[in-house]
Parts: sequence; C-alpha cells; structure tokens
Amino acid sequence: MKQLYLTDRFFWLMGGLVICFALSFAVPEVFPLIQLLLLASFIVVWVDVFLLFNKNTMVGCARKLPNVFSLNDPNQVKIDLQNKANISLFISVIDELPVQFQVRDFLHKTSLAKGTSYQFSYDLVPKERGEYHFGAVNLFLSSRIGLVERRIQQTESMSVPVYPSIIQMKQYELQAFAKISHFQGIKKIRRIGHSYEFEQIKNYVRGDDYRSINWKASSRRATLMVNQYEDERAQQVYSVIDKSRAMRMPFNGLSLMDYAINTTLAFSNIALKKYDRAGLITFSDKIGTSLKADSKSTQLNKILLSLYKEKERVLEANYELLYYATRKLISGRSMIMLYTNFESMYALERVLPILRKINNAHLLVVVFFENTEIRDFVNQQVNTLEDIYHQTIARKFLHEKNQMVQTLRQYGIQAVLTAPEDLSINTINKYLELKSRGLI
Repeated sequence: MKQLYLTDRFFWLMGGLVICFALSFAVPEVFPLIQLLLLASFIVVWVDVFLLFNKNTMVGCARKLPNVFSLNDPNQVKIDLQNKANISLFISVIDELPVQFQVRDFLHKTSLAKGTSYQFSYDLVPKERGEYHFGAVNLFLSSRIGLVERRIQQTESMSVPVYPSIIQMKQYELQAFAKISHFQGIKKIRRIGHSYEFEQIKNYVRGDDYRSINWKASSRRATLMVNQYEDERAQQVYSVIDKSRAMRMPFNGLSLMDYAINTTLAFSNIALKKYDRAGLITFSDKIGTSLKADSKSTQLNKILLSLYKEKERVLEANYELLYYATRKLISGRSMIMLYTNFESMYALERVLPILRKINNAHLLVVVFFENTEIRDFVNQQVNTLEDIYHQTIARKFLHEKNQMVQTLRQYGIQAVLTAPEDLSINTINKYLELKSRGLI
C-alpha cells in the first residue's frame, strides 16, 4: 500500500460522483444509474491497480554519474529508463539530488511504449567542494487509465566528489597552447629578448631580433640566418592562497577562495606544460598546505587533491607567518602568485612592508579582486540626491582599488586587479607576460 498513490484524475472522478449523488436528491430517478457509475468506477480503479502491480510490470532505471564533478561547471547526469512491461506507461521521474543544491522541485515526465527505452540528462552546477550524496530515483508509473500511480524506487544511493574545476583547467590548456585556433581571453605575447637555451638556427624573417643573427651560418647559406632560443625551463612557480575571512566573500554563489582554487589548478597545469615546476602554499592564521615545487607527472594530481581538501577559515591572515614560510619552504628565487583580497588602502598598507620583503627575494605577483557588485551599482541610473551620494561613495571604493595597484607597482610588485569571473584568464596572461619578458 505504500507504493500506491491516487492521482488528480481519481479525485476529479470521485468529486463528479459526489455531485451526481447530490443532484439525485432532486431527481431520484437517476439514483440507480449513479450507483452503477460508482460500481463501474471502482471496477476501473481495480483494473488500473492490477495493470500496475502485477509481476510483469517492470521498469529498469539506471543513473549515470561522472567519476568527479567540476566546481562551478555544468556536470551532466544521465538517467536511462527501460519499459519491460506489456503495456504503455506514463512515468514521472523524481531524482533525490544532493542537499547542497537545495532543489526540491525536480520532476521529469515521459511516456514509454512497451519494450522501449528512453534516456534523458540534466546539468548540475556545484558551488562547494566536497562529497555530494545522491538518493534514490523515484519512478511514479501510471497506465492510460491514470487513476492510480505506483511508486518504484530505483538506484541505490550514490556519492560523487566535487573537485576544483578540471573542465576549466582543460579549457585554458587548449587556449594557451593552440597554434591555429584563436580563442577569446588568452593573449599571445611576443617574447622580448631571449634566454640562453639554444633551440635551432632558422631563416631570418622580418621582425626577428637582428642581434640574434648567426653570421657564420649566414655566410655559408648566403642568406640571413638567426639563432632561435627557447624559454627558460624548470623555474619554480608557487601559488599562494589566502584562505582567511577576507576570501569568504561570495560572487555568483562562489567564494573568492574557490575562484582562487579553480585558477590555481588551471594555472599550475599551464606552468607544468611550460616545463616549469609548480608548487602550492595555503595560509591564514597558520600555514595550511605546503607542496614543494616539482615538475613530476604526479605533481598536478597532488595539487588537485590538496586543493580539494582546503577549507576556509574565519580568522585574519598572518602575513608575517607567510614571510617566514617563504624563507623556510621556498629555496631559490621563484615566482609567487599570491591570491588575496584587500578592501581598503589601510589593509594593504598594513601588510605592504612584508610584501616588499617577499618581493626582494622572489618575483611576487599580488592578485586581488574587484568588487563587481559595486561596479554594477556605479553604472546604474541615478534619480535622487541620495542615489548620487551612494554612487559617489561607490566610486571612491573603485578608485581606491586602482590606487592599490599603483602603490604595489610603485614598489616594484606585480599586481593584477580582476573581476572574480576573469581571474583565470588574467592570471594565466600575467604568467605568460612575465615569462615572455624573461623575468622568471
């Protein structure tokens, strides 16, 4: 009986019979006819129950999940249905989604002829890392009569981990290394100067550095030849993530820390593909993950697993501890990509002396975030004096962010001010720019 449900059609039928019985008080002659209608209705209901609950009425169901979900990306879930019954069925599918999505109105309806199969899919966009638990798939079956439904629960509970965005990582890898296609976002930057890693001798073309002309090879070939050099390899590149309360601010459902985590994975992959050594440090009031820079084939997987386990903290960041960690954990001059956030000039000035010390020993790039909600507010139409006052204050905040960039550059510190959704593109472009200038 727990599997039996009455449909709206059943209640409409019973309501109609009740109205007919009420009318029979005024017209007693139709009372026997209405009794026959009631009896016929119960017979039809029992026929409907028999069709749905006999042993030959079976429906196969299978939910197909990817091995892992990517954070803040559409992840496809597929459900396969197969009608093994001898009758056509109308099926309503209710999938018990993980509690993190807070979706309580999932419903998919379809009809299946006997012996046929059907597949449908839907996308889920997770906003948090961690383990996501799926419940059962509930199938509500009804026949063409449609007076009752039978509930069948298929597919046992399943779990899937949500990792930093692997989809985004592969996307930016394709954009950064594609030589034919042109993608929006990744900038192809011409290299200024050259390193001492000799690659080959090639014919001179307009735009080549004339200082690289190989005069001996040119005299032998009777045409200008130039030496071609390749980028310096095996440079240490560290991603340093601030996971203090300053990075808990959400934009489009994703915290600044999770934006930084997605970018770190994509950026580390690009660095490893460029034959550099990628490492990872996280900090807040204490040092979290410390992964030494390496270029082994397992390094990217180590970074992925480390990022998956990171948790935000509610305390302030300890930059003195970060300076100590860079002295003890990082050997040799390295590029440090620091993901943090400053909402006021005072917050920057408080840690600026420490940032300058780190920059003296390494190439420091400070990446912090533009408040896109304030920017959108500034672009709104104003109608009252109060609106003008509010927009003036908002413009002051935006101007202060630009002042922070100028202050950092004034002390020789590389800075990137970016909207959260553009973080990956701007970070990778900055890395390619610094590499093309030979600064790392």
